[in-house]
Amino acid sequence: MSKTLYLECYSGISGDMTVGALLDLGADEKALKEQLNSLPADGYQVEISRVKKSGLDACDFRVILDAEHENLDHDNEYLYGHEHPHLHEHEHSHGHEHEHPHGYEHEHLHGHEHLHGHEHLHRHDHEHEHLHGHEHLHGHEHPHGHGHEHEHRGLPEILHILESSGLTPGAKKMAADIFRVLAEAEAKAHGLPVDEVHFHEVGAVDSIVDIAAAAICLDNLGVTEVIVPELYEGRGTIRCQHGLIPVPVPATVNIAERHHITLHMTETEAELVTPTGAAIVAAARTSDRLPERFRVVKTGLGAGKRDYKRTSVLRAMLIETAEEHADTVYKLEANIDDCTGEALGFAMERLLEAGAKDVHYTPVYMKKNRPAYQLNVICAQEQVPVMEEIMFRETTTIGIRRMKVERTVLPREAVRPETSLGPVWAKRCKYEGMTRVYPEYESIAKICKDTGLPYAEAWNRVYAEIQEE
Repeated sequence: MSKTLYLECYSGISGDMTVGALLDLGADEKALKEQLNSLPADGYQVEISRVKKSGLDACDFRVILDAEHENLDHDNEYLYGHEHPHLHEHEHSHGHEHEHPHGYEHEHLHGHEHLHGHEHLHRHDHEHEHLHGHEHLHGHEHPHGHGHEHEHRGLPEILHILESSGLTPGAKKMAADIFRVLAEAEAKAHGLPVDEVHFHEVGAVDSIVDIAAAAICLDNLGVTEVIVPELYEGRGTIRCQHGLIPVPVPATVNIAERHHITLHMTETEAELVTPTGAAIVAAARTSDRLPERFRVVKTGLGAGKRDYKRTSVLRAMLIETAEEHADTVYKLEANIDDCTGEALGFAMERLLEAGAKDVHYTPVYMKKNRPAYQLNVICAQEQVPVMEEIMFRETTTIGIRRMKVERTVLPREAVRPETSLGPVWAKRCKYEGMTRVYPEYESIAKICKDTGLPYAEAWNRVYAEIQEE
């Protein structure tokens, strides 16, 4: 049975906010820590606590770097170049303050993690310089006040770290997908091939942990569908190594462009969407539209580290449609009178492989009594662009009609009952106390090939047995 996650990003999104929300939603904290401990990386510790955000109880997930790896990624005055309004509220877990190892208060910037995106020039008596949202590029040297020679990690090295860990297969795949999205965005920002973009060790440690933690929690919750309609983002500028760059930062913009993510710009003068947060959405999202009616099964709140005139939380909800048999789809139509049967057959295969719910042809007569076929495609709204591209590419049509239609669909589930001819896959549908089970074609076809029975005989025999059961 599918499990749908809805991320409500009215205060933006970052890696730590995502992890906090998923933990609050029910992800197993013990499993998270066990898998994080298997990562071949050190220099950090994880802290999970409860905090109040505008009076709301939320889960706070923090990656705390040791003194050697600490940086100024959350130093708001430095990042924005001035004293920022509405940023003086510091809410604490367990009623205490976190003291920064270098003497300044260890306050976290809401929606702003330690990103692989941050490049640091560490010196004892000089200004720390950051490249926000951009990875360290291969060949650049970064003197560090501790005298530590930092390792340069490229995407292959980070993928190796993930593969060498004890993360579940699902979590490994999701974490790798997130890092690939991020690397592609940074490569475009720098005008370099993906393989030449490197992550500086200081930024990469906590980014690896944030991304791995988000992937672990998604996998642990068993989420199969992720809905994110839009990301609320701020405006203004943020300081990087070469000066001030605009918000959204280049990596976030590149991710939004590449993965068709809608940005909702606000008047808040700050970065609300981090590249890591955007990459998580790009890798995990399956839809950008909520059902018209749904029930909330459970809610989780993940705390941001600062407030920008809005409650600094990411809200995550597990939802289910209020009426499982109600559905809205799109119907695409095209009349074609000059396309070969082979081309039409290939187009049908491509459309079904791309996820069309149904494809069929209807014989029609067009103007001047020319015989033709009407190509009909049923698909979800988010699939319309892909379906239209295939229709234009694989057929001779020069126009497609698009209609939004409602349909009634019986609740269904896949089952595999035992029969006298062996196990078969079937669809079980229910309607007002009535249950019907329909054998799948592939299962019946296999039985026919194995036994030599005619298809109709095998189907009738299996159907009768599973209906009786």
